[in-house]
Amino acid sequence: VHRLDRGTTGLLVIAKSDEAHRRLSAQLAARTLKRTYAAIAWGRFPAAAFTIDEPIARNPRDRKLMAVVPGGKEARTHVTPLLATDLASSLQIDLETGRTHQIRVHLRHLGQPIVGDPDYGGRRRALRMASPALRHRAAEMIADIDRPALHARRLRFDHPFTNESVMFESPLPEDFLRILARVEAERPPEGKIR
Repeated sequence: VHRLDRGTTGLLVIAKSDEAHRRLSAQLAARTLKRTYAAIAWGRFPAAAFTIDEPIARNPRDRKLMAVVPGGKEARTHVTPLLATDLASSLQIDLETGRTHQIRVHLRHLGQPIVGDPDYGGRRRALRMASPALRHRAAEMIADIDRPALHARRLRFDHPFTNESVMFESPLPEDFLRILARVEAERPPEGKIR
């Protein structure tokens, strides 16, 4: 019914029949199928939740990738920072639209790519940290994960035949938990944002 980017872990909706596929796809198009992701991105995010509302299309410089491009397809990403440090932030991401590489593109557009993302600057960003100490800790984080720190955490939709509201959750994988532990170790004295 939908797809996950290469390296993204977590939940995926798969239909067992053509009719189920049609009904689930209709929910996806109507934006009633809700997808929530966990992400870890470089740098400190603001405390308050916010929305990134920027159009996405093929990157004019690299057609294999996507980018924020005027005149692109509507794309809306809701971001809730859970823990923010100078090194990296733990985020809850709720998709309103579902463009190719949407979360990765939107966070890259902010200049705060997902930790470990090889296509959208999430590996190079570690080398550009403000201080040598941050660069060292960022390099340690990169060594712990060989993919984007992005996990499809929760899916909520109506069952295609019973119309019962269903919700599924997926635990965070080990590599993500290792990165999250490093972010938590950077926690400022005031602690978590939310």
